[in-house]
Amino acid sequence: MIKRDITERVKSIAKRIPIITITGPRQSGKTTLVKNVFPDYKYISLESPDNLDFAINDPKGFLNTYGQKLIIDEAQYAPKLFSYIQTIVDEIKDNGLYILTGSQNFLLSEKISQSLSGRVIILNLLSLSNNEIKKTAFRIKDLPELIVKGLYPRLYDSDISYTDWYPSYIQTYLERDVRNILNVGDINSFRKFLRVCAGRSGQVISLSKIGNDIGVSYQTVKKWLSVLEQSFIVYFLQPLYENFNKRIIKSPKLYFYDTGLVCSLLGINTPEAYNVHNLKGNIFETFIISEILKYKYNFGLTNDFYFWKDSSENEIDLVITEGNNYKAVEIKAGETIKSDFFKTLFFWNKLNPNTNTELNLIYGGSENQKRENVNIYDWKSCTDIFGEK
Repeated sequence: MIKRDITERVKSIAKRIPIITITGPRQSGKTTLVKNVFPDYKYISLESPDNLDFAINDPKGFLNTYGQKLIIDEAQYAPKLFSYIQTIVDEIKDNGLYILTGSQNFLLSEKISQSLSGRVIILNLLSLSNNEIKKTAFRIKDLPELIVKGLYPRLYDSDISYTDWYPSYIQTYLERDVRNILNVGDINSFRKFLRVCAGRSGQVISLSKIGNDIGVSYQTVKKWLSVLEQSFIVYFLQPLYENFNKRIIKSPKLYFYDTGLVCSLLGINTPEAYNVHNLKGNIFETFIISEILKYKYNFGLTNDFYFWKDSSENEIDLVITEGNNYKAVEIKAGETIKSDFFKTLFFWNKLNPNTNTELNLIYGGSENQKRENVNIYDWKSCTDIFGEK
């Protein structure tokens, strides 16, 4: 097993809180994680029809049968359990009683907030990070190969090819889970929607343009994207537009959490195809943003993330805030550092001379250095912008 960066955080929280809920996309390793962190706990999956029937029709009997120190996998399928769990934890007044997992955050979070508020901590587990595999036998030194393969655990614990795995993942999970929730009748429109979104990863999003491309309404696109977001397939990076005099873009940017999924949807099946693709820069940016998000979730960082862009196309790819401190981050796929990589960073600094801003560049090369007051990180070291853990 590849040790997950979130492991120590999970163990610590279990000593202080009665219930832990771990959400994340399908196949991100949630079950493997909790079974390894809590080897003495009983494990029940509600994907089993018998277990689900028991939990739905006799929730009290279900919990009495399996007791405490219990892992309930895909708990969102039986929300009636939560009220009974609340009663139990209030009576016992102990910590680490229940571990809940779920891949449908839109169902799980709503029910938890209604029944278990104040008794639960919700953690997000995404797919593997490069930070987690780079010191293991699974390390991939070649960036294009890593980007096209992606970082879902199943691709590393089996011999299956990513060109076989992703189409199955898309059909089995995205088309089954998301379409069932949305009650999408036209599978072709939904498939086209997924491909169109993949082609816009790393870009400012326009719901109306996506709708026009696939022939559905603005409201339909908004609803479909909301479910993809809650399923941990896509992420919206919000713009930073306060305290600026110039006209600032106020629409969010869309990112997929996994570049292997993006590449599969776009038909990019080899590292060579990625290297010559016209969206290479956007896909690289998607990879970096995903790595930084995983680091935030795994270590519980409190920083807020934004991007900044004005009407003249000046853009900072990522702005990390903590209080009144800023980290401005430019992301470039190029392997050779060029002077124009710094252009927008210096523009930002002149625009905000009174702010406490640290300038950073993350690029596709292999050396870390400092140049002209800019911290430069290679792609393997992108999370070093937060300091050492």
